[in-house]
Amino acid sequence: MQGSQRLDKIPPYIFAEIDKKIDEAKAKGYDIISLGIGDPDTPTFPHIVKTMHESIDDASTHNYPPYQGTKDFRKACADWMKKRYNADFDAETEILALIGSKEGIAHVFLAFVDEGDYTLVPDPAYPVYRNATFLAGGIPYYMPIGPENNYLPDLDKIPEEIAKKAKLIFLNYPNNPTGAVANLEYFKKVLEFAKKYDILICHDQAYCEMTYNGYVAPSFFEIEGAKDYCLEFFSHSKTYNMTGWRIGWVAGGAKAMKALSVIKNNIDSGIFKAIQKAGIVALETPQSEIDRLNDIYKKRSDIMIQGLRELGWTVEDSKATFYLWLPVPEGMTSVEFVEIMLEKAHIVVPPGTGYGPKGEGFFRIALTVDESKIKEAVERMKKAGISYNMKREAV
Repeated sequence: MQGSQRLDKIPPYIFAEIDKKIDEAKAKGYDIISLGIGDPDTPTFPHIVKTMHESIDDASTHNYPPYQGTKDFRKACADWMKKRYNADFDAETEILALIGSKEGIAHVFLAFVDEGDYTLVPDPAYPVYRNATFLAGGIPYYMPIGPENNYLPDLDKIPEEIAKKAKLIFLNYPNNPTGAVANLEYFKKVLEFAKKYDILICHDQAYCEMTYNGYVAPSFFEIEGAKDYCLEFFSHSKTYNMTGWRIGWVAGGAKAMKALSVIKNNIDSGIFKAIQKAGIVALETPQSEIDRLNDIYKKRSDIMIQGLRELGWTVEDSKATFYLWLPVPEGMTSVEFVEIMLEKAHIVVPPGTGYGPKGEGFFRIALTVDESKIKEAVERMKKAGISYNMKREAV
């Protein structure tokens, strides 16, 4: 049986490949430290779990949920947007519940991209932006991001003929995989660009609450007039340690939201209502609890950064996310370095090429193990002779 031709355009999903690498290494008896996947290692906040237990026993949660999300959940999201960004949203027409933000991100391409349309996608980036473009029949135009442009797409370098054919531009700040951040002034430039070419801005806000050193992540909706040109995708996964729960939401103008709703209504049947009840309680989590969690990641980041500096890397202090984006030693590819890390130190990290062609020459670290494991990872690298100044032929 022959699969569709669109599948030929999609490379193996990097995180599924990482899981395979881990399984293969464990089968060989290796004690693996995985710094590969951004899955929080600490549990979901207890008050959220308590609400879930109670909600499961409530028989009113056992039937089909509303396609767009329960009224209470959507109102809670709108209230959160008002509190966090001072942005007003109609919970009925401008908020949509998602089975995790990844689901909504994938579906938005089907809602707006026709065969042959362009999408503007950062490179490197979360792979779904590129792959969902292919699934919708579109053509991704890669916007290079790197140290040379502070990991912000240079809009002036996008050819006008491409911009005129583009349906949407995808951004993600704080950024996965690079950990880069953006300010409101940059967002204003993006909004003007979107208005000029009638392009929908899709902003992935999965890491907006995972920030440090005084940095506060902005929203497009802090800019007047953004709602008509923007959707922002939010996730409970990282902020509240709810990756496995699969819940999030998208906010934006009613016209764009209606288009996305048509796709969702015909593909999924919504989020289990008990999870939505727990999701409401999550949104009410005291800031002190979120700060406490961020302090954990900040300490881990400081330990890893100090260790990497001792190994020869030049690393700036992190402002957001639990990722570090680092160059591989000179003379080797991303994949070669990742293989050395696995074989010599039994540490799993993803190659930069898993996030796009521009990711060549880099690798990512996810700080999703405790401090003792991070210290051990640094020691393993030292013992294995892995440093930024190492040469390919020496290992």
